[in-house]
Amino acid sequence: MLFNTVDFAIFFPLVLLLYWTVFKKNITLQNSFLIVVSYLFYSFWDWRFLSLIFMSSLLDFIVGYYLGKTSNNQKRKLLLAVSLFFNLGVLAVFKYFNFFVETFIEIFALFGSKFESTTWSIILPVGISFYTFQTLSYTIDIYRGRILPTKNIISFFAFVSFFPQLVAGPIERASNLLSQFESKRHFDYSESVDGLRLILSGLFKKMVIADNCALLVNAIFANYQEASGSTLLLGAVFFGFQIYGDFSGYSDIAIGTSRLMGFRLMKNFHFPYLAVNVADFWRRWHISLSTWFRDYVYIPLGGNRVSKTKLVINIFIVFLLSGLWHGANLTFVFWGFIHALFVVPVIFIGTNNELQKSGYLPSLRTIFQIGITFIIVTLAWVFFRAETITDALQYLKIIFSESLFSVPDVPKKIVFFLFLYMAVEWLQRNRDHVLDIAYIPSKMLRMAIYYFIVFLTFYFAGDLQPFIYFQF
Repeated sequence: MLFNTVDFAIFFPLVLLLYWTVFKKNITLQNSFLIVVSYLFYSFWDWRFLSLIFMSSLLDFIVGYYLGKTSNNQKRKLLLAVSLFFNLGVLAVFKYFNFFVETFIEIFALFGSKFESTTWSIILPVGISFYTFQTLSYTIDIYRGRILPTKNIISFFAFVSFFPQLVAGPIERASNLLSQFESKRHFDYSESVDGLRLILSGLFKKMVIADNCALLVNAIFANYQEASGSTLLLGAVFFGFQIYGDFSGYSDIAIGTSRLMGFRLMKNFHFPYLAVNVADFWRRWHISLSTWFRDYVYIPLGGNRVSKTKLVINIFIVFLLSGLWHGANLTFVFWGFIHALFVVPVIFIGTNNELQKSGYLPSLRTIFQIGITFIIVTLAWVFFRAETITDALQYLKIIFSESLFSVPDVPKKIVFFLFLYMAVEWLQRNRDHVLDIAYIPSKMLRMAIYYFIVFLTFYFAGDLQPFIYFQF
């Protein structure tokens, strides 16, 4: 079930109505209701994989329970190993089995050895990378002594399967979200209004920006050999905005719908294309994933408290794993490698990470920093979008040919539209989100803005496209 469909437009209001009326007085019934509707929401894709969510929830609840019961270090390590083995094992089988087999065969083929390719026809469960990391953080945090295990299995199951963020995040921590399931929620008018703003913002990003860019991106990447360098460059730019509008749009809607139910999810995007360097980009892009890798991979490896050589290795490990998390293809790994290449100098040189906070217009320094960062990120997106590394390299080769200076064969209206949207993001850069306009004193003006965006969303909506991050 997609957020931007009639199905969800019927489903969510009914859920909200029952949530705040029939089940309001009893928190256990309210959480049980959320489990049922979350499983129903997920079953619209494939009900068979509900068993994976159920087993992951049950296993980590049991592991967490026994971690809280014992102080024996060996038993605690064994319990953590069980959680890691099961969750990462399921992820490896469903997402990476064929990738590892094919990579193994290709490596040995370089040395003259030949193996028969044995791959499985495996359907990737929607959202498996998201809820797997969410449950893993729970057991790891208990093991580290950062949180206490919950004794409420209903709250825990609701935490793992919470439908707004189940299939594409944000990847929540138990310290933030689980505690909210264990406390009584109250309807908050101001929070609900802001939730509606986020939903509207998310629908606009997805339906107008992402879906319109998708049509151009698909056509350009499918026939890149025949296009000019300037057209391919704009194709990469359009993909950058497609994936931003698509993913941050989903996050906005997830956070907004959660606020209507009394929950506060973590922010997942904060104007990433205003980043002043690549490290700053990762503080603004998919924040729930970047902080997950920081807390559960980078810091355990030693973080910044190691030698310079080890620091570089740690950074590359994190970004290579981040690339692999996105998909079972070497293109994603290479995408992560490129980002690591540009993050390392930032860490060592210590360049300015602060975005200009004051002024309606950016300074020349800010324009230069944002521009360079945007170019790096945009060219790296080519590897993310391409089918193979060879395709990506060929695509970039054409970009940097003489045809780069030709007039691109793309609608100028979309270029202007994206430029205008980024101008609005610049003006809102110090706000929580792009539609955070509560500071405007005139209620009539605010309402006019909301209705105008509703009009734009439905009038300029592109053809319905699936959310990109559902494949991860």
